[in-house]
Amino acid sequence: MLEPNRELYKGLCYPWGRDVDPAPGQPERIAEGVYWVRFPMPMSLNHINIWLLEDGDGWTVVDTCLNLPDARELWEKLFSTAMQGKPVNRVICTHMHPDHVGLAGWLVERFGAELWMSREEFLMCRAMVGDTGRDAPEVALRFYRAAGYDADQLEHYRGKFGNFGRAVSPLPQSFRRLVDLETITIGDRYWQVIVGSGHSPEHTALYCPALKLLISGDQVLPRITPNVSVFPTEPKGDPLHEWLTSSARIREMLPDDVLVLPAHEAPFYGLHVRLSQLIEAHNRDLRELFAYLDKPQRAIDCFPPLFNREIGPNSLGLATGETLAHLNCLLGRRRITRERDPQGVDWYRQIPAAVGFDEEPHPPPRAPAAS
Repeated sequence: MLEPNRELYKGLCYPWGRDVDPAPGQPERIAEGVYWVRFPMPMSLNHINIWLLEDGDGWTVVDTCLNLPDARELWEKLFSTAMQGKPVNRVICTHMHPDHVGLAGWLVERFGAELWMSREEFLMCRAMVGDTGRDAPEVALRFYRAAGYDADQLEHYRGKFGNFGRAVSPLPQSFRRLVDLETITIGDRYWQVIVGSGHSPEHTALYCPALKLLISGDQVLPRITPNVSVFPTEPKGDPLHEWLTSSARIREMLPDDVLVLPAHEAPFYGLHVRLSQLIEAHNRDLRELFAYLDKPQRAIDCFPPLFNREIGPNSLGLATGETLAHLNCLLGRRRITRERDPQGVDWYRQIPAAVGFDEEPHPPPRAPAAS
């Protein structure tokens, strides 16, 4: 049982403390019919939060953990203990990343349950799983060569390519599509689907007005900033613009007094404050990156204004993707130029007269969230 340990930090309130760390696989009651289970992961982000929702004669599961033997073992213990032998009726995945969708196919097959995801997340996940074991395509190598990778860095990328699907159990052949602003019934309450974009193509969060809860996935995290990256599949995409717009829209739509249940770290109050912090952090990065481009730079030269740490080989890909997201956002705002040299390397430079750009996007008019 979680003990109240109210902690205030940087405008957020953590009702059970900022560093609360539930025992692995041990459900903790958050609200009536809502349970928090933490699953460990063998990586720098060393856990994911899973949400169990009582659903009539069974359960709805939100997110699943990586496809790992230890995670399956934790699930098996849950089935026979805290879940009281009742079946999983449906599996909801907030988005396509392996820590969220990794065991979805296994759970669906084990219980004959349905998989519920947004369409873009489901299809993109299947496409990426299809790359498992393949060689890196030439278009991807050109993409990272354009970012400034040398031969060793390209070889490192080749070695890692195709690993996505190794942490994902086979997805089912069909799914139930989640659509922005629809309401779904779980147990005797309805939850509204809130779609955001940027961290992943069509990320879904779940908002329950009656319980004043938001299962936020990776869209809103209390202590870290969700990665927003450009990838070889869409080299000229502007996911940072999408992410900023989504964040501003969610801040407009949802009340501030919801308890946010994130996929990582601890539940917290302060949704509007946190979204404002995340938006401002990216806007600050854009300003600093723009100033840094007073002379031509490659993408890999642009790490200093964005990251306060050394970028090693294992974090190079995400750092490159995040940097390109900021560069593409500045390109979209017509604040910088990009030129490719004869070696196929892109060079970025500010347009000197480009000043005073709008930093915080305003969301388009949308229907308000249910209350």
